[in-house]
Amino acid sequence: MSDYEYGRIRVLADKLMEAGIAQSIVDQILADGESIGKTATPKKKAQWLQGAMERMDAFLDEQTRHAVRENCACCLNGKRLEISRGIAKNHETLEERIKAANEARFVFGHSVTRQEDGKVLVSFAPEGLPEYRCVCLPKAEGPVSITYCYCCGGHIKHHLQNALGRKLSLTVRSSALESAGKKPCTFLFEVVD
Repeated sequence: MSDYEYGRIRVLADKLMEAGIAQSIVDQILADGESIGKTATPKKKAQWLQGAMERMDAFLDEQTRHAVRENCACCLNGKRLEISRGIAKNHETLEERIKAANEARFVFGHSVTRQEDGKVLVSFAPEGLPEYRCVCLPKAEGPVSITYCYCCGGHIKHHLQNALGRKLSLTVRSSALESAGKKPCTFLFEVVD
């Protein structure tokens, strides 16, 4: 396997291999990734990652690519994990835990709400703003595949599962990247246990 200097590419490479993706497919998805170093411009990194997501969309089924990206999640420990575990420890019911998660802006962003169908919606920003931006890939130009956003969704899923004490499934409902800044990042979770 190639040596990738840029951490996000290295993590993606590791997660593709862990998922058992054939080396020939991994090589195509990661094409030219070794040329993107730590010192590459944010724009160049964003362009490469945008292309990698397009290649993942072409070569992998939806379930596989979403699972791979979920597993790329970062910031899974530290203060965020401490807050998430504290929510579960200090609140008994699911409703109390959702309310506490909603108040934990550092971990979950703008809001955590229970929908009429029982699903939990996490929003990073309120609806109706004139423009939204992605903090993970701020130099991306034009729409980026929603596949990229399952990494951020994996981060939220990890912490929300800890906070709620329940296993969850994830759907990225909308994203600033996919909508080219027209929609907020929103993530929908369903309790699966």
